[in-house]
Amino acid sequence: MTNSTEERTPESGRRPKHGTALGFAAALLAAGIALSGCATAGTTASEPTSSAPSTAETATSQNASSTTTEETITDASAAAEAFTETLSDEQREQLLYAYDDETKTTSWSNFPVTFVDRAGLNLADLDEEQRTAAMKVLQALLSEEGYATVTGIMGGDEFLLENSSSTEGSLGQYYIAFFGDPSDSGAWQVQFGGHHLGLNATLDGADGSITFAPTHLGAQPAVYTDEEGDEVQPLSGTYETAFAFYHSLTEEQRADLYQGAQVSNLTCAPGGTCSYPTGTGIAGADLTEEQRRLLLDVIANWVGLSDEETTAEALAEIEATLDETYVNWSGATEYDTTRGDGIHFQVSGPDVYVEFSNQQGSAGADVDGYTTAGWGHVHTVYRDPANDYAGSTTQQEASGTGGPGGGAPSGGPGGTPPGNG
Repeated sequence: MTNSTEERTPESGRRPKHGTALGFAAALLAAGIALSGCATAGTTASEPTSSAPSTAETATSQNASSTTTEETITDASAAAEAFTETLSDEQREQLLYAYDDETKTTSWSNFPVTFVDRAGLNLADLDEEQRTAAMKVLQALLSEEGYATVTGIMGGDEFLLENSSSTEGSLGQYYIAFFGDPSDSGAWQVQFGGHHLGLNATLDGADGSITFAPTHLGAQPAVYTDEEGDEVQPLSGTYETAFAFYHSLTEEQRADLYQGAQVSNLTCAPGGTCSYPTGTGIAGADLTEEQRRLLLDVIANWVGLSDEETTAEALAEIEATLDETYVNWSGATEYDTTRGDGIHFQVSGPDVYVEFSNQQGSAGADVDGYTTAGWGHVHTVYRDPANDYAGSTTQQEASGTGGPGGGAPSGGPGGTPPGNG
């Protein structure tokens, strides 16, 4: 396999095509996977559901039997090599970057792809065989639940593309890039994402590790109806575990945790440098063992996207410094999507930084009967202050119309530019 070792950035002015719902859906159907996350009772539920993300009964996730890091690395590397074999030489050049290329730090964002260029290949520019092969890389990398979360997020963008008032041409646009040669014996990274998704998964066969730091998971709308008429809520698990932790606290602990009115913007936006603010809220050292477990359940929504061993090792490392990790919260104190503008919380410590923010604006992506702002518009980021990108490079500020780090331009509500989903 040929790897491009020259430093490069995504083509300036390269813009995706509008309207990829049919192509993307075809790729998922060919892969045997349903475009769905977690079915819920609807956007007005006042209590969290307990249902887990699911795929169709006929779904056969390539990673379904993988429970170890080694198995996942082997399967993902094989899927990545199979994908590259479907590509032309020119396409391979677009897909492949040097492992330590700084482009990996500047090409992911919570902005649409028309504001911050993404690295790699646009799935809209691939044929059906190639799109299917690209999605199989994600199947091999992620657990069934992780894959359902990711495709559920993508389905939300497709839903907005088909049903919303937004004219943003980047809805439903996703890019895939590899940094380093896919291998089960060395280090390489999969970068995949679009507007409400930015996966950065580093796989290292030499030391048997996988890290998803840094990664952006978002959703708009947070609950939508798929083509089968099922309600999908990709990030329901995050809401549920967050409120389970909140309600486990005593009144005195909540007084330390709570910061007041809901904060809309992310402090450490995807694709931007970060000072990792900490020391605000309640420390892990002041939690009971049960509360610490519930906090780790919250963090698992980001570090637990892959196999059981990878998740357990990541959580064990975070738990080792949990005494020095702080949690703070603002906004709603009940999981009731009919009241208030949502929530904001941070988890910040030596080995983890998680931030969750409900965006107060819909950014023009309105759909009758659906909530596309506040509770219905989610931006999150997960980072490892000690090991982003597995130490291969240092975060640089993303560039684009939106400004450094994917922050909101002047006047942009909720971390998203006006007129964009």
